[in-house]
Amino acid sequence: MSRVVYCQVLKREAPGLDSPPHPGELGQRIFDNVSVEGWQQWLERLTTILNENQISTADPGSVELIEQHMLGFIFNEGNQGQLPPGYVPQGQKK
Repeated sequence: MSRVVYCQVLKREAPGLDSPPHPGELGQRIFDNVSVEGWQQWLERLTTILNENQISTADPGSVELIEQHMLGFIFNEGNQGQLPPGYVPQGQKK
């Protein structure tokens, strides 16, 4: 039987992750409060944020910015994590 958590992204109970998806305290917090589906939504948002802001995960300085976006998207903390200003999903008109 899978673990069930109250997902901070979905705002409902859902199957939890199998292990912390990120190192440290933040990873444990995500493990305790984010579902598999919620984490997938974050990964999709992260891809958009990386592409639109031209952030490289290879740049060690980008990790802090990515974590700020993660906190904003998942826990609604801070002012990061939202779609970039003017973002229009591919296939839609501006």
